[in-house]
Amino acid sequence: MFGIFDKIEEFFKELLLGGIQANLESMFLDINDKVGAVATDVGKTPMGWNGDVFAFIKSINDSVIIPIAGLIITAVLCIELINMVMQKNNMHDTDTFEFFKYIIKMWIAVWLVSHAFEFSMAVFDVAQHMVNKAAGVINTSATVSGDQIVAMMDTLKEKGLGELVMILFETSIIKVAIQAISIIIMLVVYGRMFEIYVYSSVSAIPFATMGNKEWGQIGTNYIKGLFALGLQGLFLMVCLGIYAVLVKTIEITDIHTSTMTVLSYAVLLGLMMLKSGTLAKSVLNAH
Repeated sequence: MFGIFDKIEEFFKELLLGGIQANLESMFLDINDKVGAVATDVGKTPMGWNGDVFAFIKSINDSVIIPIAGLIITAVLCIELINMVMQKNNMHDTDTFEFFKYIIKMWIAVWLVSHAFEFSMAVFDVAQHMVNKAAGVINTSATVSGDQIVAMMDTLKEKGLGELVMILFETSIIKVAIQAISIIIMLVVYGRMFEIYVYSSVSAIPFATMGNKEWGQIGTNYIKGLFALGLQGLFLMVCLGIYAVLVKTIEITDIHTSTMTVLSYAVLLGLMMLKSGTLAKSVLNAH
């Protein structure tokens, strides 16, 4: 039949090989592009990430939260004054220095409440500096070169149509799975920024409780939570660095082993990034 069947088989093989190569390139590029974008977003401060949202949160803090915090700090200072009077035998054992300390304590408490939002932002400025320092050490590029993909494709040219169909199906499933993991990674980073904005918007309220011994635990735990959110950024960068190193150690030889290994590393990356917030809180004993 003048080799017509051979030509048809060659046509379908070229079609399948093209699909497999497209899957491989998309598979590696999707997760690599997302890794690079995450590394950039993690290193941004709340103001740098989205200036409009930052302005909105600051206006909420100034117009809504600070008046409420003012009421709370007034109640806290009144309780402190009553406790001080009661401890001194209803003013019979009066010590002028105690009132002096109370005035200093009151001034510090009011100053903290009025500058609580700036303090919260300062925490993330420090976190940004820490993340940027880590970025200088961690190589976040996990790119697999085009030559490696071409070399992998060369090993498939001798395979039959049936096996190529199975490989195309396998790479398509892995490609979809990696795309889903890249979405999860994006949601973790964006979710952290949302949490930072929401957490910072009410900063004046927990700071208002720090003037009282019993209520002060609220403010202390809030500060731990702030530093945990900042530390989470460093943990995200460490996860990205580990992933990049692992991907670069993959030997691009057998397509089944290579693609499944990449998928495994991507799943581990997604899981560890999901746990990064919990790890940061456990390190700082925040709850």
